[in-house]
Amino acid sequence: MSITLDQVTKRYQGAPVVNDVSLEVAQGEFFVLLGPSGSGKSTLLRAIAGLTGVDHGRIALHGQDVTHVSARQRGVGLVFQNYALFKHMTVGENIEFALRVRHMKAADRLKRRRELLRLVALEGMDDRLPTQLSGGQQQRVAVARALAHKPQVLLLDEPFGALDAKIREELRRTIRQVQRELKITTVLVTHDQEEAFALADRIGVMNLGRLLESGKPDELYARPATRFVATFLGAANLLLARQTTQGIRFGSTPVRAHPTDKLDGGREHEVVAVLRPEEIELAPTRDALRTNFIANGVVEELVFTGALERMRVRMTSGAAEGQLVSSGAENHASSAFLDVTRTQYEHRAFPVTLQQSVAVGVRRIHVLPTPLSSYTACASGPEAAERLARHPFLAELAARMKTRIASRVEPTLAAPDRNVAASTPISGVAVIATQNNLLQQSEWLLQNGAAELLVLPSQAAPPQRVLIHWADDSARRSTLAVAASVLRHVPAEAVYLGILPGAADDAQKPLGVRALLDARSEAQSVHGLEMRTELHFGGAAEALNRQLGESTDQMLILGISSLQQLRDQFGAMLASPVPYSLMIVYRPAKELEVNPRLDGIRDTGGAGERAALS
Repeated sequence: MSITLDQVTKRYQGAPVVNDVSLEVAQGEFFVLLGPSGSGKSTLLRAIAGLTGVDHGRIALHGQDVTHVSARQRGVGLVFQNYALFKHMTVGENIEFALRVRHMKAADRLKRRRELLRLVALEGMDDRLPTQLSGGQQQRVAVARALAHKPQVLLLDEPFGALDAKIREELRRTIRQVQRELKITTVLVTHDQEEAFALADRIGVMNLGRLLESGKPDELYARPATRFVATFLGAANLLLARQTTQGIRFGSTPVRAHPTDKLDGGREHEVVAVLRPEEIELAPTRDALRTNFIANGVVEELVFTGALERMRVRMTSGAAEGQLVSSGAENHASSAFLDVTRTQYEHRAFPVTLQQSVAVGVRRIHVLPTPLSSYTACASGPEAAERLARHPFLAELAARMKTRIASRVEPTLAAPDRNVAASTPISGVAVIATQNNLLQQSEWLLQNGAAELLVLPSQAAPPQRVLIHWADDSARRSTLAVAASVLRHVPAEAVYLGILPGAADDAQKPLGVRALLDARSEAQSVHGLEMRTELHFGGAAEALNRQLGESTDQMLILGISSLQQLRDQFGAMLASPVPYSLMIVYRPAKELEVNPRLDGIRDTGGAGERAALS
């Protein structure tokens, strides 16, 4: 690999702006780092260039560790958004600058300068000053200067941001041609999805300091794994649905899903479905649809954009209760809108007007693999449930996940009785406030259909550190999946705690280390989660309490495969109100497919000490 990043972390004032990023870029590959402002992409690029240090992790170029090597010695070319040309130097002098400081002979400098000017289509402009050039020409000079000393890696930090649309397109084409001709490994940072699609061999999408996903542009667009990537790479409608043995169901409407979307353990559950605007069909009636019917609707907005017609359709029946959010920034969950894009051919076949009633069908549905769909604030009374639904941390999580928060009143929570069943199954993540009968409430909710339970103290703030632990191997896969989903929306450090019983033993340590490596490998390869690992010895509850007691800005994600585990191993932790946010992940062992090749750590009692790996 030409560029290798291993758990690279950069903090400013204690907060991670680049958070455990691991990445490999192949020799000659054009890789695009895509993300919104503040996502950490430019900081990561500067770390690769050596212009900023890192607080944790390793950076290697061409197999050589350069984490602590100066920028000049790394041999990379860097192009900034603002050109950064020397105003008092001519075009030729700017290009030759890096060659002069390397004491290259004048004849060789001239030859290299002419090669580069031809490459960027600026032949004959050697003697012009930067002020005599257009913005696009100045940026071409900046690219030529970055390539002058023949770097093996070219880094581009939003180089098209200050240019108009036509010049931007021409310069993109030039840079792509230069990159292919020289076969130079290139990393481009941008927030423009069109740029990413036009240039990239692969795209990596960043948000909140984390690298969420990476892959080929068409694969990321068609089969995203996360909400953020689905909505950031083009427009997307996110809807809540039920996955059943008959397929995906929006409200009362069943829709056959993609054949690879399997029902997890035969358990009907809530899922998040992605509908791209161009995959939606409109027709005058349900019978006229050629695709799967999902709802009836009314056309609320209609915009002509030339080749395409864009509209917003308010759903009036069918899938209306499942709507999460449209592709824009505003959450339309209460209004149930769908964004629709149609070609001029489709418009001519079925013209529509504002306020017209239509039948809505869908050609293709993609179900996200996230285990977290929505949140349900549960309490014994309506006031407590509404108050919990407005909890700042919960509201922030739901906003970032583009999902809804429902309220549910369960009088049984005041005095949980295992013999009293809930009236209807609990959808999404059950949320409760921490209190004295926390263990009993947790058991009752998990017994009555909740697969995930979020416990929130009244003053809980977004955590800076998320601890991850599972009681046995059966709960590992589901716990990692939930942890990955949470950490995509929380700018916190992720730490897996493996715990072995008893005191540290030389014979046990290799087993523990192997389990840590297996856990990290599975988190990376299956769930796209980068996490640190720590090995502890002693009782599970005692070890977790020690770590959680170190600071108040932590959260625990705890996986269990039976309610007996919760009571016997962790009951003492839940005997009184917990001062930290807690997510309990519950998957009965019979529902899980355990990978026998990956060994975990089983926890029992004992007192202990600690070893740490990262």
